[in-house]
Amino acid sequence: MSMVKEFKEFAMRGNVVDLAVGVVIGGAFGKIVSSVVADVIMPPLGLILGGVNFSHLKLVLKDGVGEIPPVTLNYGSFIQTCLDFTIIAFAIFMLVKAINTLKRAEEAEPAAPAAPPPPPAQEVLLAEIRDLLKARQ
Repeated sequence: MSMVKEFKEFAMRGNVVDLAVGVVIGGAFGKIVSSVVADVIMPPLGLILGGVNFSHLKLVLKDGVGEIPPVTLNYGSFIQTCLDFTIIAFAIFMLVKAINTLKRAEEAEPAAPAAPPPPPAQEVLLAEIRDLLKARQ
């Protein structure tokens, strides 16, 4: 089997295509969630915390000289990213929890009993013959 044919079979498997779609949609969803965290959740949280914005916190390792920028350790960005992750993880947890609750409620609903299947044609014919014989007597 040639490598191109083998790669084509690998790439066209259902799981690979499903995974690719999931990654693309996940990336787009990640941007939405990041925007919600940065633009909706963090401003009120910063206001509650006294206007603290962690992303500007840094430790200057070497001062800049002329047009050379200073060398900094941006620990505030790391703290902000960790906080964003925590908020995003909690939001996704709540979403999954809500979906699981809905699924459990759906499963708990009693299903209407299914109608019994119709008897086979042979049994219907035999029942008709039996009824005709009873009617003759």
